[in-house]
Amino acid sequence: MATTPESSVEDPLRNFVRVLEKRDGTVLRLQQYGSGGVGCVVWDAAIVLSKYLETPGFSGDGTHILCRRSVLELGSGTGAVGLMAATLGADVVVTDLEELQDLLKMNINMNKHLVTGSVQAKSLEPLLKTLKDLSGFETCIICCYEQRTMGKNPEIEKKYFELLQLDFDFEKIPLEKHDEEYRSEDIHILYIKKKKSKFPS
Repeated sequence: MATTPESSVEDPLRNFVRVLEKRDGTVLRLQQYGSGGVGCVVWDAAIVLSKYLETPGFSGDGTHILCRRSVLELGSGTGAVGLMAATLGADVVVTDLEELQDLLKMNINMNKHLVTGSVQAKSLEPLLKTLKDLSGFETCIICCYEQRTMGKNPEIEKKYFELLQLDFDFEKIPLEKHDEEYRSEDIHILYIKKKKSKFPS
């Protein structure tokens, strides 16, 4: 299997490593914490999007489409997706809350030997304002999320997309275009683009 947890020798209950094998056989090692907020573990949606970046349909022929491109990952958590992009030649800024900066930096250091672009960690929030402020009309935002049906999650997801639609158009990537092994009916990948304003500002 291409992704496996690996216990830490220091304290297996506090932290452990998730291994993500790339198509070229190299391996990303992602430190996780056994407790903490949602950003402390590698989520299935991060694996699905990381593997999608390697698919021939996304990467194109010859030089990878991300090579020398600027990539901003919002809500990076462990940094899995941003690190994958950096290993494909992108210049990446991975972002999350201040309390996750040490984890992001640890994962960057553990994988720097695989990076062919560049990668750095920064703190940014809140998400929708950041998306609006940092994107232009030619910016392509790739969003991946796992649809959740418990508790307040459906309500939060509905509100997020209602607010997103005010300033952005989005297109769902069909499941058959995801990586053939790393896909799931409840994990969605979206291309998001800023709407062009109808009136000059």
